[in-house]
Amino acid sequence: MKTKIFISARKVMLVVIAAFGFHFSYAQSNVFDDIISQSPDHTYLTAAINQQNLAGALQDDAATLTVFAPTNAAFDQLAADLNTDIAGILALPNLTDVLLYHVLGTTAPSSAITNGLLVTPLNTSNTIKLSLTVNGVFANQAQVTAPDLTADNGVVHVLDAVLLPNETVVDIAIDNGFSTLVTAVVQEGLVPALSNPFGTFTVFAPNNDAFDALAAELGVAVGDLLALPDLSDILLYHVLGAEVPSSAVTNGLLAQPLNTENTIKMTATSGGDVFANHAQVILADVSASNGVVHVIDNVILPSITLVDLALAEPDFDILTAAIIEKELLPVVTDPFATLTVLAPNDAAFQALMTALSINQEQLLALDNLEDILLYHVFDSEIFAGDLENGLLASPINDDNTLKVTVNNSGIFFNQAQVIGGDIEASNGVVHVLDAVLLPVETVVDVAIDNDFTYLTAALIQEGLLPVLTDPLTQYTVFAPTDVAFEALATQLNTDIAGLLALPNLTDILLYHVAAGENNAASLTNGPLAMASGENAIINIDGGVTINQANVTTPDVAAQNGIVHVIDAVILSTYLSVENFDQVSVTAFPNPTSSNVTLAGVDNAQLSIVDLNGAEVMNVSYNGTAVDVSNLTNGMYFIYVSNEQNQHVVRLSIQ
Repeated sequence: MKTKIFISARKVMLVVIAAFGFHFSYAQSNVFDDIISQSPDHTYLTAAINQQNLAGALQDDAATLTVFAPTNAAFDQLAADLNTDIAGILALPNLTDVLLYHVLGTTAPSSAITNGLLVTPLNTSNTIKLSLTVNGVFANQAQVTAPDLTADNGVVHVLDAVLLPNETVVDIAIDNGFSTLVTAVVQEGLVPALSNPFGTFTVFAPNNDAFDALAAELGVAVGDLLALPDLSDILLYHVLGAEVPSSAVTNGLLAQPLNTENTIKMTATSGGDVFANHAQVILADVSASNGVVHVIDNVILPSITLVDLALAEPDFDILTAAIIEKELLPVVTDPFATLTVLAPNDAAFQALMTALSINQEQLLALDNLEDILLYHVFDSEIFAGDLENGLLASPINDDNTLKVTVNNSGIFFNQAQVIGGDIEASNGVVHVLDAVLLPVETVVDVAIDNDFTYLTAALIQEGLLPVLTDPLTQYTVFAPTDVAFEALATQLNTDIAGLLALPNLTDILLYHVAAGENNAASLTNGPLAMASGENAIINIDGGVTINQANVTTPDVAAQNGIVHVIDAVILSTYLSVENFDQVSVTAFPNPTSSNVTLAGVDNAQLSIVDLNGAEVMNVSYNGTAVDVSNLTNGMYFIYVSNEQNQHVVRLSIQ
């Protein structure tokens, strides 16, 4: 509404007389008689001034005043906000304080107003915050709609709202030394919004140290923060449009600030701490008339972080619930972190729960859930292109390494395959997994940790790490030492590189693995089915042997099975002399019906095994023919072992 200002006829006449050079003494004009009381838009203000007997102060010829004059519409809005009417406003017990809060004891024309200027009115219980923005001039939340209406004893600025001397969230920041925050809020023209006495705000207020830390992270001076193009967005990300005391904060609450680009992720820890994203509330529940202030130790940014990626996808509900449950939101919402998160999808967690016979509630109650989650996080960015086959990567939970496999089948961390990689967030990268990783000591770890160099290299090369790192499957591994591999290389007239180049190396390795956990005490004489699909022969008479190899260290426990250290690489039945030109041991006559003699070896231990894997004869050979007449007709394998060599010879009995 356009404000109409009426000037008395007496004043007009005096001005005219003065213009013609006549010099008379006349009454000076004043802000009340000649401006406020003459305006039809200020009848409520006039009535209030008269009722509270304040007209005399405004009529003082010797005064130098500035009056911020709310219009009738402004008083109507105040009445609506207070759920009353104009009569109710005039009956307010603090009406005099309210009116005196609109008057300065000095003259302040609009030309003297600077952005952020704090002026003290006649009611000194609070200052008035003046703002000079692109939208105009404001006193607190009220806009100046008609400035610089002058009288001899001062100036009147017309306002579209009534000012109240309440302690607002802006006052909390000003009064408690939040100088950087206040400077930023003033610069971005946010004082009018936040000084609205009828607002209901929650302000997460970073202290000066928090802004210093932000400047350090960005590599700039604190003053340079004021030049950030998105500073207003950052500030509004710290303000909620509702009052949320710390007692109302629940763990995992997603709060929507005035900047709606992103939510604030709230954490309420079991120890009583409260976090907004990565920032800790170091002083909670500082009460203001228009809301509450929580002091925080970091500036929060509306960046799309790793946790936002998880929240945005329905396939990560269980992972998100677990992160919230273990109070890890502050870790993964840090905008300046550089993290890699291996993210099992819901199907992966469902498979884990099925394997453990638990439900989601029981999963979230696992004592080691935090350890499991942190086993999925690295404190640096690792992209798919950075990964190499056999890499041992150390996550934040360093109880165990993660074993990386890169082959034609894809990328694996332990047993879990990457089914979605290189998903970037502002603070890191996500790789989606089809299984949950557990930081348990597997049979692979036994080999790695005990310097089974050649066995480990072979397992890595043949892509068997995903199989043997499965934490939910039990294995028995017969692990040849490095010396055993060197002996096999000598036997085959090659070296370790030659062994690793064998086309059937995978089969050889799987012939050292049996399903289930078979400790030494549970082994019995006879065949043992191996993962290659064939049998090996166990003999427990006088110590445990498997085929021609001795178990030198039994029962090395892992959480997904057991390892028996052996002194030779065992070869399956199909690895006969015909498969290796280097092997020179032969049997004759072959076929035979009575005796057999070996050429190429003088002294050895012979184990004769039938096609079912059963050992049918075990004798010491010293070059003399061996009587095999008691064997039934069929195909057999002679395992020949001595200190230097290991051989398998095919034998036919007719």
